[in-house]
Amino acid sequence: MSSFRFIHSADLHLGSPFQGLATKDAAIAELFIEASRKAFSALVDQAVERRIDFFIVAGDVYDGDWKDNKIGLFFNREVARLERAGIPVFLLKGNHDAESVITRTITLPKNVSEFPVNKPGTFRLDHLKVALHGQGFAERSASENLAVAYPKPEPGWFNIGVLHTSLTGREPHAPYAPCSVEDLRSRGYDYWALGHVHDFEIVSSDPLIVFPGNLQGRSIREQGAKGAVLVTVEDGHMVYERIITDFARFAELAVEIDPDDNIPAILRRLENTLDTTAERMEGRPLALRIRLTGKSRFRSELKARADDFRDEVQAACHRCHEDIWLEKLDVRVEPVVNGAAVSMDLLGLEGLVPMGTFSSELIADADARIAEIASRLPSGIGAGDLPLDDDAAALLAEARDLLLARAARA
Repeated sequence: MSSFRFIHSADLHLGSPFQGLATKDAAIAELFIEASRKAFSALVDQAVERRIDFFIVAGDVYDGDWKDNKIGLFFNREVARLERAGIPVFLLKGNHDAESVITRTITLPKNVSEFPVNKPGTFRLDHLKVALHGQGFAERSASENLAVAYPKPEPGWFNIGVLHTSLTGREPHAPYAPCSVEDLRSRGYDYWALGHVHDFEIVSSDPLIVFPGNLQGRSIREQGAKGAVLVTVEDGHMVYERIITDFARFAELAVEIDPDDNIPAILRRLENTLDTTAERMEGRPLALRIRLTGKSRFRSELKARADDFRDEVQAACHRCHEDIWLEKLDVRVEPVVNGAAVSMDLLGLEGLVPMGTFSSELIADADARIAEIASRLPSGIGAGDLPLDDDAAALLAEARDLLLARAARA
């Protein structure tokens, strides 16, 4: 068996809307928005420099239908670089760029081969004795087990299965093309190049079954280093390594405050905790969600001065590192009950504002209003599971706290 190298990537999500970032700096927001394109360009650079033999994209090249041809032209430009380097590209459609989803087209270079969507297909690289088997999505929702219909392996060749799947389930990813590891193993292939799950995972070592994760985190739900996988095969023996491609990262930081911490003390406590956060950046801008917990005598002041306090927290981030940007400040501190506490009876708010859990009717009404708002957002921004970045209960609690804090200051 010959020796060769290939890159296994997935979930490029080109054209994906960016979610998050509290900064008012348009240039920084644009940096995060452009990160997905830069990540793919960086991966193409790696493919050319390392002189790989072929390139796999296991679904979701695009995030959805294009509003214009710009994203298609960008992808064409990058894979044309691979064509000039003599590198064939094999891609299949996932749930985000299924046959029924993408209505516009740009003619791609001749080095690009796309797996069929109506049944499994096979591409062969005769000089390497490599066979790639795969089937893309015809519709956005694929509930059937596609893997069990994949063809038998080519005897004496290196066989690769390419599939966009959730396997038996990977929360929070939707259950598309469900199958088991045993289903994949039964096909007798040497390597399974999977897509759909955005976290890097070695599912199995025999055979090697890999989720490379996506190339670039796009929200706080996609944290840590992102990239693709380089696989080297020598006489049937495989080794793999991650190629990290992300240009920006997301992270969370929880800070517990003391009841007597005023705003300056909270900021000092935060800066002391931030000192270790820069290690996670590895030279990249970081969108950081900060969650404050604990009890505080100054809770009302924190809520009432929410905008100013958020800016102070951003300033504290920049005192620790110039490229730590506040994705969100999540204040979850509880009040300290004492004689100085503001009486809800005196304010006339008791009975008007729910102080415990919210009723199912109120949650349902809030969900309906959130859905209405999401439908009016620019294309794609409200398409996530949490279009306003929090569920109804959290948003209602935030609104309640803000109302009470402002009433206390009045």
